[in-house]
Amino acid sequence: MGITILATIFVFSLIVFIHEFGHFITAKMTGMRVDEFAIGFGPKVCGYRRGETLYTLRAVPLGGFNRIAGMTEDEPLDDRSFLNKPVRYRLVVIAAGAFMNFVLAIVLIWGLMATVGTVDVSTEPIVGNTMADSAAAQADMQQGDRIISIGGTPISTWNDISKAVEAHRGDVVTVVVNRDGNDMDLDMIPRIDSQSGRAMLGVMPEMTRQYHGVFESAWLSVEKTGEICKMMIVGLYDMAAGTQKADLAGPIGIAQLAGQVASVGFSNLLMFTAFLSINLGILNLLPVPLLDGGYIIMLLIEGVTRRRLPKRALYYIQVVGMAILGSLFLFAMFMDISRF
Repeated sequence: MGITILATIFVFSLIVFIHEFGHFITAKMTGMRVDEFAIGFGPKVCGYRRGETLYTLRAVPLGGFNRIAGMTEDEPLDDRSFLNKPVRYRLVVIAAGAFMNFVLAIVLIWGLMATVGTVDVSTEPIVGNTMADSAAAQADMQQGDRIISIGGTPISTWNDISKAVEAHRGDVVTVVVNRDGNDMDLDMIPRIDSQSGRAMLGVMPEMTRQYHGVFESAWLSVEKTGEICKMMIVGLYDMAAGTQKADLAGPIGIAQLAGQVASVGFSNLLMFTAFLSINLGILNLLPVPLLDGGYIIMLLIEGVTRRRLPKRALYYIQVVGMAILGSLFLFAMFMDISRF
């Protein structure tokens, strides 16, 4: 439990701090006044004022925020207020949060590639390892065994294994493996994974580790970040189109995953943090009211029409945004609870 709490605080604090720092530093660079930069939310624990900005630490270390002067027309406005700055400056400030999340992911992946290297997973149906107390381990399946068939179904690639095993959930199945040039029959009963609900033998593929130089790692980290972005965007599109099951994780699910990943090792937690940072960056850029992406759309409209949206229109837009985000939050919480 302790490692889950610490891992959750570390992950959320880092990605939100970097996101808010993006807004903060660009607001300063474009001449806006930032009244407060806070780490966490809730009651103030302590604060330090430097210049015109109050830097505070809040009681709940799972977020953060900036108070940039003049974000709404209800505040007194001057030449350093957000709303009185050119549209191009405001666009930079709003987009900088998500941009910094992508930068954080690149830096984390770069550091991991330069220090611990990358792992290549073989597509060959060769056993790299067996999980403790799994069906494969109890049947004496060993590292280096090549899986030939499962229940009479030929296996040519590693991806063929899960489909063949699923067809025999709860049944005794014969797995033919080739060991040292000899074929062997191993009888086992696939077990049902408690989280995914899938039938599993409990085998892992062969993996090889490669090490890279600092400059090569820099380029590879950009490529890897791009691949993850593409994967997430395609996944969101498929869920919206209904071609893929909607599977969201809320705060409870993310905390649980953070604890599980942290228990494996700190480098895995850093990779998980990079993954979540990309996730936060992409989600914030969605054209949904109250998110950065929704604000960017409104700024683009203002830039084209040369006029701000009326207050009444902004009110209804915010109500729609709250309804969308509230529904997504409740759905994610429901998914978290249903996984237990």
